[in-house]
Amino acid sequence: IPDSGHKYYLQFTTEDYKSGEDAGSCLATVLYPKTRSPPAVSIKCTRTKDQKQIQEEDNRLYQKIRHQTKPIIGNNIPDSYGNIEPALEPAWALAVAGSSYIMWEKSTENLGYFMAQVKSVRQWARKDDFIEFDYTVLLHETPTQEIISCHMRLTWLPGHPLKAKYFCASENQGLEDGSGMESGSAAGISHERGANF
Repeated sequence: IPDSGHKYYLQFTTEDYKSGEDAGSCLATVLYPKTRSPPAVSIKCTRTKDQKQIQEEDNRLYQKIRHQTKPIIGNNIPDSYGNIEPALEPAWALAVAGSSYIMWEKSTENLGYFMAQVKSVRQWARKDDFIEFDYTVLLHETPTQEIISCHMRLTWLPGHPLKAKYFCASENQGLEDGSGMESGSAAGISHERGANF
Protein backbone atom coordinates (compact mmCIF):
# COMPACT_ATOMS: atom_id res chain seq x y z
CA ILE A 1 0.00 0.00 0.00
CA PRO A 2 1.70 3.26 -1.06
CA ASP A 3 2.93 5.36 1.87
CA SER A 4 1.54 2.84 4.38
CA GLY A 5 3.57 -0.36 4.22
CA HIS A 6 3.08 -3.97 3.16
CA LYS A 7 -0.19 -5.81 3.75
CA TYR A 8 -0.38 -9.60 3.98
CA TYR A 9 -3.40 -11.90 3.71
CA LEU A 10 -3.13 -15.10 5.73
CA GLN A 11 -5.13 -18.28 6.14
CA PHE A 12 -3.97 -20.67 8.88
CA THR A 13 -5.07 -23.31 11.34
CA THR A 14 -4.54 -23.19 15.10
CA GLU A 15 -4.01 -25.86 17.70
CA ASP A 16 -4.53 -26.14 21.43
CA TYR A 17 -1.20 -25.22 23.02
CA LYS A 18 -1.32 -27.97 25.64
CA SER A 19 -3.06 -30.90 23.91
CA GLY A 20 -2.02 -30.18 20.31
CA GLU A 21 -5.65 -30.71 19.18
CA ASP A 22 -7.12 -28.70 16.31
CA ALA A 23 -8.50 -25.45 17.75
CA GLY A 24 -9.90 -23.90 14.57
CA SER A 25 -8.94 -21.92 11.49
CA CYS A 26 -8.39 -18.21 10.90
CA LEU A 27 -8.31 -15.62 8.15
CA ALA A 28 -6.23 -12.51 8.83
CA THR A 29 -4.81 -9.39 7.26
CA VAL A 30 -1.60 -7.93 8.65
CA LEU A 31 -0.35 -4.46 7.74
CA TYR A 32 3.26 -3.67 8.65
CA PRO A 33 3.42 0.13 8.71
CA LYS A 34 6.53 1.94 7.47
CA THR A 35 6.92 3.41 10.97
CA ARG A 36 8.23 1.28 13.86
CA SER A 37 4.72 0.84 15.29
CA PRO A 38 3.15 -2.62 15.85
CA PRO A 39 1.47 -4.36 12.91
CA ALA A 40 -2.24 -3.67 12.37
CA VAL A 41 -4.02 -7.02 12.53
CA SER A 42 -7.57 -7.89 11.53
CA ILE A 43 -8.49 -11.50 12.27
CA LYS A 44 -11.53 -13.76 12.14
CA CYS A 45 -11.41 -17.30 13.50
CA THR A 46 -13.77 -20.25 13.62
CA ARG A 47 -13.21 -22.40 16.70
CA THR A 48 -13.67 -26.13 17.12
CA LYS A 49 -14.36 -25.56 20.85
CA ASP A 50 -17.40 -23.61 21.94
CA GLN A 51 -17.24 -20.69 24.36
CA LYS A 52 -18.51 -22.85 27.24
CA GLN A 53 -15.61 -25.31 26.80
CA ILE A 54 -13.12 -22.43 26.76
CA GLN A 55 -14.63 -20.96 29.95
CA GLU A 56 -14.50 -24.35 31.67
CA GLU A 57 -10.81 -24.74 30.78
CA ASP A 58 -10.10 -21.22 32.03
CA ASN A 59 -11.89 -22.00 35.30
CA ARG A 60 -9.90 -25.24 35.77
CA LEU A 61 -6.63 -23.35 35.24
CA TYR A 62 -7.75 -20.59 37.62
CA GLN A 63 -8.85 -23.03 40.35
CA LYS A 64 -5.57 -24.94 40.06
CA ILE A 65 -3.66 -21.71 40.70
CA ARG A 66 -5.99 -20.50 43.48
CA HIS A 67 -5.79 -23.80 45.37
CA GLN A 68 -1.99 -23.87 45.62
CA THR A 69 -0.99 -24.06 49.29
CA LYS A 70 1.86 -21.59 48.70
CA PRO A 71 2.37 -18.87 46.06
CA ILE A 72 4.02 -20.18 42.90
CA ILE A 73 7.73 -19.34 42.65
CA GLY A 74 9.98 -20.86 40.02
CA ASN A 75 13.05 -20.46 37.81
CA ASN A 76 14.20 -21.75 34.43
CA ILE A 77 10.93 -23.07 32.98
CA PRO A 78 11.42 -25.29 31.06
CA ASP A 79 14.69 -26.58 32.49
CA SER A 80 17.73 -27.34 30.33
CA TYR A 81 16.21 -30.75 29.44
CA GLY A 82 12.91 -29.22 28.28
CA ASN A 83 10.95 -30.37 31.34
CA ILE A 84 8.30 -28.35 33.20
CA GLU A 85 7.39 -29.32 36.75
CA PRO A 86 3.64 -30.03 36.97
CA ALA A 87 3.24 -27.42 39.74
CA LEU A 88 4.67 -24.77 37.40
CA GLU A 89 2.53 -25.60 34.36
CA PRO A 90 -0.20 -23.02 35.20
CA ALA A 91 2.42 -20.26 35.51
CA TRP A 92 3.94 -21.39 32.19
CA ALA A 93 0.51 -21.31 30.48
CA LEU A 94 -0.09 -17.71 31.58
CA ALA A 95 3.44 -16.72 30.52
CA VAL A 96 2.77 -18.07 27.01
CA ALA A 97 -0.44 -16.01 26.78
CA GLY A 98 1.12 -12.83 28.18
CA SER A 99 4.35 -12.97 26.22
CA SER A 100 2.42 -13.41 22.97
CA TYR A 101 1.42 -9.75 23.23
CA ILE A 102 5.05 -8.67 23.67
CA MET A 103 6.04 -10.73 20.63
CA TRP A 104 3.23 -9.24 18.55
CA GLU A 105 4.06 -5.65 19.50
CA LYS A 106 7.84 -6.03 18.96
CA SER A 107 7.62 -7.94 15.67
CA THR A 108 8.31 -6.29 12.34
CA GLU A 109 8.34 -7.52 8.77
CA ASN A 110 11.95 -8.60 9.28
CA LEU A 111 12.03 -9.59 12.97
CA GLY A 112 10.07 -12.29 14.77
CA TYR A 113 10.03 -13.62 18.35
CA PHE A 114 9.15 -16.69 20.32
CA MET A 115 9.33 -17.34 24.04
CA ALA A 116 12.38 -19.42 24.83
CA GLN A 117 12.10 -19.66 28.62
CA VAL A 118 10.56 -18.26 31.78
CA LYS A 119 13.72 -17.24 33.64
CA SER A 120 11.77 -16.53 36.85
CA VAL A 121 8.18 -16.32 38.06
CA ARG A 122 6.66 -15.17 41.32
CA GLN A 123 3.00 -15.11 42.29
CA TRP A 124 1.79 -12.14 44.33
CA ALA A 125 -0.83 -12.40 47.09
CA ARG A 126 -3.91 -10.29 46.41
CA LYS A 127 -6.95 -9.44 48.51
CA ASP A 128 -9.34 -9.65 45.57
CA ASP A 129 -10.07 -12.66 43.33
CA PHE A 130 -7.55 -11.78 40.63
CA ILE A 131 -4.29 -13.71 40.36
CA GLU A 132 -1.06 -11.81 39.71
CA PHE A 133 2.40 -12.90 38.57
CA ASP A 134 5.75 -11.24 37.95
CA TYR A 135 7.85 -12.86 35.23
CA THR A 136 11.22 -12.50 33.61
CA VAL A 137 10.87 -14.10 30.18
CA LEU A 138 13.51 -14.71 27.53
CA LEU A 139 12.43 -14.10 23.94
CA HIS A 140 14.36 -15.52 21.01
CA GLU A 141 14.63 -12.98 18.19
CA THR A 142 14.83 -14.25 14.62
CA PRO A 143 16.74 -14.01 12.36
CA THR A 144 19.29 -12.25 14.63
CA GLN A 145 19.31 -15.16 17.14
CA GLU A 146 19.51 -12.64 20.00
CA ILE A 147 17.93 -13.43 23.37
CA ILE A 148 15.87 -10.54 24.76
CA SER A 149 15.02 -10.39 28.47
CA CYS A 150 11.62 -8.88 29.37
CA HIS A 151 9.98 -8.24 32.72
CA MET A 152 6.24 -8.87 32.63
CA ARG A 153 3.46 -8.48 35.20
CA LEU A 154 0.19 -10.32 34.54
CA THR A 155 -3.15 -10.12 36.33
CA TRP A 156 -6.12 -12.32 35.44
CA LEU A 157 -9.56 -13.48 36.50
CA PRO A 158 -11.72 -15.80 34.36
CA GLY A 159 -14.30 -13.81 32.43
CA HIS A 160 -11.88 -10.88 32.19
CA PRO A 161 -9.06 -10.31 29.69
CA LEU A 162 -5.52 -11.04 30.82
CA LYS A 163 -3.79 -7.74 31.71
CA ALA A 164 -0.14 -7.53 30.74
CA LYS A 165 2.45 -4.82 31.48
CA TYR A 166 6.09 -5.22 30.47
CA PHE A 167 9.43 -3.73 29.65
CA CYS A 168 12.34 -5.34 27.83
CA ALA A 169 16.01 -4.94 28.76
CA SER A 170 17.09 -4.30 25.17
CA GLU A 171 14.98 -1.17 24.97
CA ASN A 172 15.60 2.25 26.48
CA GLN A 173 11.89 2.72 27.04
CA GLY A 174 9.60 2.83 30.02
CA LEU A 175 6.72 0.58 30.94
CA GLU A 176 4.54 -0.64 28.09
CA ASP A 177 0.98 -1.92 28.40
CA GLY A 178 -0.35 -4.98 26.64
CA SER A 179 -3.70 -4.75 24.91
CA GLY A 180 -5.90 -7.18 23.06
CA MET A 181 -9.36 -7.65 21.66
CA GLU A 182 -10.55 -10.93 23.12
CA SER A 183 -12.14 -11.22 26.55
CA GLY A 184 -13.12 -14.10 28.80
CA SER A 185 -10.07 -16.26 28.24
CA ALA A 186 -6.50 -16.31 29.46
CA ALA A 187 -5.62 -16.02 25.78
CA GLY A 188 -7.26 -12.58 25.59
CA ILE A 189 -5.14 -9.65 26.72
CA SER A 190 -6.35 -6.30 27.93
CA HIS A 191 -5.10 -2.76 28.25
CA GLU A 192 -4.35 -1.11 31.61
CA ARG A 193 -3.02 2.44 31.71
CA GLY A 194 -1.17 4.30 34.42
CA ALA A 195 -0.10 1.33 36.54
CA ASN A 196 3.47 0.75 37.65
CA PHE A 197 5.25 -2.32 38.95
